[in-house]
Amino acid sequence: MALDIGDLSAKVLVDRTKGLVSRDIFVDQELYEIEKERVFARCWLFVGLADQVRKPGDYFVSRMGEESVILSRDRDNQIHVFLNSCRHRGMKVCRYDEGNTPVFTCPYHGWSYAGDGSLVGVPRYKDAYREELDKSQWGLVEVAQLTNFKGTIWATWDPKAPSFLDYIGDNEPGLALFFDKPDGNEADLEVFGGIMKWTTPCNWKFGAENFLGDSYHAQPTHRSVDLVGINPNGGQGRQLSNASRERARGSGRMVGFTVSHHGSGRLGFSVATEDMPHIPGYEKFPVVEEYFREAHERRKQVLGKHSRIRIFNGNIFPNATQGTHNSIAVWQPAGADFTEVWRWYWVQRDAPQEVRDLLRHYYMTYGGPGGLTESDDMENWGYAHKSSKGTIARRHPYNYAMGTTREQREHPLFKELGLPLHGVVTESGRGGPAPNEQNQRGAYNFWLEMMDSESWDDLREKGLWP
Repeated sequence: MALDIGDLSAKVLVDRTKGLVSRDIFVDQELYEIEKERVFARCWLFVGLADQVRKPGDYFVSRMGEESVILSRDRDNQIHVFLNSCRHRGMKVCRYDEGNTPVFTCPYHGWSYAGDGSLVGVPRYKDAYREELDKSQWGLVEVAQLTNFKGTIWATWDPKAPSFLDYIGDNEPGLALFFDKPDGNEADLEVFGGIMKWTTPCNWKFGAENFLGDSYHAQPTHRSVDLVGINPNGGQGRQLSNASRERARGSGRMVGFTVSHHGSGRLGFSVATEDMPHIPGYEKFPVVEEYFREAHERRKQVLGKHSRIRIFNGNIFPNATQGTHNSIAVWQPAGADFTEVWRWYWVQRDAPQEVRDLLRHYYMTYGGPGGLTESDDMENWGYAHKSSKGTIARRHPYNYAMGTTREQREHPLFKELGLPLHGVVTESGRGGPAPNEQNQRGAYNFWLEMMDSESWDDLREKGLWP
């Protein structure tokens, strides 16, 4: 029997025009079961970084939705992503987080798989199977599509899904800048000592939407962090410093935007209306200050007018968040009421040791389960989720109406910078991006389109995807 979202509720789950979203999409278990099929089994998902499998035989066990997967590099130097499940009885063939191995051997019955996923070892192949088992047909299940984008690995189970670049659409220039060096050159990304993992009692969408560009929550939620002064150079505030904050805001010379493309990618960025000078932000750390000063000077040479672009938080639908401090967080679904959070931090491989040390210490105190900001956020999401499950609470939708009157399609700065952006944008004002909820509205509208369509072909037939 085909899944039918229409059978679940007579409610309007998403009303983008009014900016209303039903609480059911966060707390309903039946909707969650459909999500696993129509969202996580069809969309492009973040798996890891190429740095985690640098040498032949390297592997890293990751997640795609609720599925355990193996990111590996075979002996021919090709990267793969496999379902971490033996084809014989389903046991995990890899139970370690990461390592290097020539084969993955299931501990249940001993079937063994090479780094390219092929079945290479079957105990008692001659006497039990009489050599009749066609091993070429029983390799590990591999993703339908995989891409290496700027050293980051993304995959999808759906062979009919659009290519990754089509999927992220207008967000490609911003996402590329996010993974590049501070000076705009191509980066060789190095993951900092493994990844952080923790759990939180709420639906995965709370985390994903928070980093879609919810600057509205920052002052009330993270007030204590501002007072404590958690930032790399020891100054007050969560930004790099007061000077760097002035640089980011452009001293009133910035125009902020949020950009979308068919709902699949959402990045926040601002564009300075003129070239901006370097403003010192690390005076206490001369080597670090010199590193970022030189990067600022090279940036214009490398990027031209695009050097005026500054990237903020964003999210590639459904659950891969780009943080402004060299990180990606993935909100791994583990039920309608539970999320497992994985956060990667990285640094440019050729960065000076002083820069690496400063950033590493900052990451440990700022984000993750031991960081002040993430603790603040999880408290909000946990209480919001729990208080939204009641019979009366579910009668009343959430409000995402901020900025509905400011959405537009074009802006003169796009033409000036040569940016071929066609998604809905919201001009957020001068002096830094002002809060708006356009990104969230667009993401939940795309969520509804995915949930209400049985395939990518169905989306294309409805005119919801080119």
